[in-house]
Amino acid sequence: MPFVPRSRRAVLRGLLGLAGLLALAPDAGAAEDRSAPERALTVVGPWEVGGLDPASNGHAFTRLQVAETLVSVDAAGAPAPGLATGWTVAPDGLTWRFPLRSSVRFHDGSPLTAEVAAESLRRARATVGPLSRVPIATISAEDGAVVVVLQRPFALLPAFLANHTTIILAPASYDPGGRVVRVIGTGPYRAVTVAPPLRIDLERFEDWWGGRPAIARARYLAVGQGETRALMAESGEADVVVSILPVSLARLRRNPKLAVQTVTPPRTRLLKLNAGSPLFSDPRARRALSLALDRAGLAKVLLRNPGLGADQLFPPAVSGWHAEGLPPLTRDLAQARLLLAEAGWRPGPDGILERDGLRFTATLRTYSAWPELPPLAAAIQAQAREVGIDFAVSIGNTSDIPARHRDGSLDLGLVSRSFAMIPDPLGTMLQDFGPDGGDWGAMNWSSAETASLLDRLAVLADPGEREPLQRRLAEILQAELPVIPVTWAELAVVANRRVAGVSADPLERSYGLAEMRWGTP
Repeated sequence: MPFVPRSRRAVLRGLLGLAGLLALAPDAGAAEDRSAPERALTVVGPWEVGGLDPASNGHAFTRLQVAETLVSVDAAGAPAPGLATGWTVAPDGLTWRFPLRSSVRFHDGSPLTAEVAAESLRRARATVGPLSRVPIATISAEDGAVVVVLQRPFALLPAFLANHTTIILAPASYDPGGRVVRVIGTGPYRAVTVAPPLRIDLERFEDWWGGRPAIARARYLAVGQGETRALMAESGEADVVVSILPVSLARLRRNPKLAVQTVTPPRTRLLKLNAGSPLFSDPRARRALSLALDRAGLAKVLLRNPGLGADQLFPPAVSGWHAEGLPPLTRDLAQARLLLAEAGWRPGPDGILERDGLRFTATLRTYSAWPELPPLAAAIQAQAREVGIDFAVSIGNTSDIPARHRDGSLDLGLVSRSFAMIPDPLGTMLQDFGPDGGDWGAMNWSSAETASLLDRLAVLADPGEREPLQRRLAEILQAELPVIPVTWAELAVVANRRVAGVSADPLERSYGLAEMRWGTP
């Protein structure tokens, strides 16, 4: 998401808290009939609307089912037909064909053609998104199919084409310079108003190829404060609320007007370290910081679930990657202090470690789009200090961490990393742990063995062949700790019982608006 000045964010949050978002709703006059069957369904989440560019904000338009991708994802998290009816690959693994569904139309009435889809993918490939990392030679249209020719075999191509950065947009979405100026997709809902950073208004697309949705109008509102979202659910101002702090869930579960669902997504909250800094270049220092963390305690107190303490990078939900029997990450303050001493760090007069005139002090950056991250950062700050490591916590924007990764100014960041944005965890691993690292993964760390494993995995499709390589990769990351796992995740979705068909998506790809319908008020 693009940078939003903190002063502006404070003003906006104040408006949300004082007015309950009524001033932001496009038709939220005092006379609005909240029980009218054609009123807008209101979805509230923590994620601001960063703009129209699919490379940075495509997730907003796929979650709201405005835009679609060639490849979708099934309930098990595997690539499945989307705008393409399927795919075939040549025996040499280089030429892939994706035949398109017939009679699909964009929201402006123009037809989806293979050439339009190919051009949309060529634009996606030219950005900094995941498709830019795929070894593509050409993308073209042929006999109603998109044809992708690779430079070398790459088994993950369908998974990368399911990522939200590859949404297929109508030609009228772009200005003459190729900039996205409106989002004209093919999904069951069209975007009527996009008002960054807080709101998207939607209406039903009557000609959607998948059938007519039951609910005519909807809106998405971005609300950063977790307790404000909980209050909106309780008051009825919101119909569906995504991402609720655990401390609020018990209260909401007691409300007979609300239904609460929790799912376990393939997501890990982790510390992203600058392994090129003098603080974290020594693996012993990274190991010591890991040993200072009481993960079960953090999960119990802040997340209300001690089982979410992450003893390795991949949660159990990441099938084939969670390594059973891997020596777990644990807390051991004595061992942490010993490792730091071996690395040359000695306590200063105030207890903070020093070495060669350098204090072990750094800025721990995080963001509030995931509401549990700031309190986790404060708790990590306290636990690190027990071994002489001093962190100053800075709460900023989601964009701060990748921006500081690129300019080299990041010390460490607490992030929430999903392994499902590309429906094969290997896609995320290629982004995060390749030779150059990644915005949300390794920074100034590389491993020749890791690079070799990733290259070998990228051409393998058989799970049996992949699994031992995946385990070895997990072992390296557990030993080297270029990122430090802290907790795994739960996602809570709260729905007013006047809405039926609400389902929490553990893959976090869709709010499922097209499956919802009005029930009994």
